[in-house]
Amino acid sequence: TAVGAVAGTLLGLAVATVLVHVVNPQSFHWTMDLAVPWPRLGSLALAVVAVGTLTAWLAGRLAAGRDAVMAVKEDW
Repeated sequence: TAVGAVAGTLLGLAVATVLVHVVNPQSFHWTMDLAVPWPRLGSLALAVVAVGTLTAWLAGRLAAGRDAVMAVKEDW
């Protein structure tokens, strides 16, 4: 989840930079300042990592709690 949060943040910043500095001047003939809310981005990334970790832990617990044969048994 941490890799996904970092990759998503970096890709989102790249798209925002291209939109502000390339697309806006070419298409609309104006631009604006790019203000990145670092504290909000950091807290959202931490929340994504925490929830993703919790979800993976709960799914692993649920899968490990079942009988191994029943977990892979094929339904006829």
